[in-house]
Amino acid sequence: MTPLQRVIKENNTTLNPIWIMRQAGRYLPEFREIRSKNPDFIKLCLNPNLSTEITLQPLKRFDFDAAIIFSDILMLPYGLKQKVEFKKNFGPILGKLNLNEISKVEEIDFVERVQQIYKAIKNVSNNNILKDKNTIGFIGAPWTLLVYMINQQSPKKQLKKDFFENKDLINNILIIIEKFLKIHIKNQIDSGANLIQIFDSWAGLLENKDLPYYVYNPTFNLVKFTQSLNTPVICFPRNIKDYKRYCDFIKPDAICIDYEVDPLKIEKEISIPIQGGMDPKVLLTDKENIKKEATKYLDIFKDHPYIFNLGHGVLPETNPEMMEYLVKTVKDY
Repeated sequence: MTPLQRVIKENNTTLNPIWIMRQAGRYLPEFREIRSKNPDFIKLCLNPNLSTEITLQPLKRFDFDAAIIFSDILMLPYGLKQKVEFKKNFGPILGKLNLNEISKVEEIDFVERVQQIYKAIKNVSNNNILKDKNTIGFIGAPWTLLVYMINQQSPKKQLKKDFFENKDLINNILIIIEKFLKIHIKNQIDSGANLIQIFDSWAGLLENKDLPYYVYNPTFNLVKFTQSLNTPVICFPRNIKDYKRYCDFIKPDAICIDYEVDPLKIEKEISIPIQGGMDPKVLLTDKENIKKEATKYLDIFKDHPYIFNLGHGVLPETNPEMMEYLVKTVKDY
C-alpha cells in the first residue's frame, strides 16, 4: 500500500504523504521549456509523450508521494465537442454551447477525442518512478463544468446575468456532464489511475439553498460511482462555506481544504482524512516562514489522517528551491 492509500484507507496518522496541486507546471523551468514550444494547451494535453514527461518532471526533482496527470478539467467539454481554447493572460475561452450538438455525442466519439489522456496515464502508472506512489486522475465537478460551459469563460469577474434562467438547459447539461464524467473516470482508472480527485473550483459561488441541486447530488453520484470501482476519491470544493455538511452528504474518502478555511475548525468537525490547506503564497516568502506555516498544519492534524498539500495550485512564480524545502520540511516532521 502506498503512503496515500494508508492514510485514506487505514486512517494512518503516523505518515504525512505530500503531493501538490499543479505540481507539474509553470513554476518548473523544464515545463516552461516544453510549453514555449507547444503554445496550444489542448494539443499539449493530448500529446501522451509530452504529458507523461510533464507529469513525471516534479517527481524527478522532489520526493512527492503521487503524480497527478497533466491534463485539464476542460477536456470534458472538449470531448463533448464544445470549442475550448486557452488565451495567454486570460484563461480558458469556450465556444457557444449547443445542446443539440452535445446531445448527439456518443461514448465512442468522446473517448476518441480524449483517449490520448488515457495513454498518458498508462505511461505514467507503468513508470518505475511511481513504485510505491499513486497515480492521480481527476475531473472537474459537475457544477464547475456547468459554469465554464454556460459562462464560456472563468466566472472570476461574474456569472452571466441570465445564467440560471434556462432551467431546461441546465438540467439537460448536468445529465450529460454526469454521464460523460463517469466514462472519463472509468477510463482513467482502467488506464492506471488509482486515486481520483474531483475539483469543484467554483463551489463558493453558490448560496447554501442551491448547493443540494448543483453540488451535493451530482457530486455524490460521482463519488459513489468511483468508490464502486474500488478507487478512493478526494473532493476539493473550493471556498465552500460548510465543509462538514459537504462531507456528511457526499462522503468522499478524503476532503481537500482551501486556505480560507480555519484548519482547527476542520480538525474538530470532520473525521475523514484531510488534505491541503496551506496558502500557496507562503512558498513566495522565505524558508523560516515556510517551515512555520507547514508545521502549523502538520501540528493541527498530527492525530488526524492528513495528506500535505496546498489550499490551491502552486503559483507560477514559485522558486523550485522553496518547493524542495517544503517537501523536506514535511518529510522530516
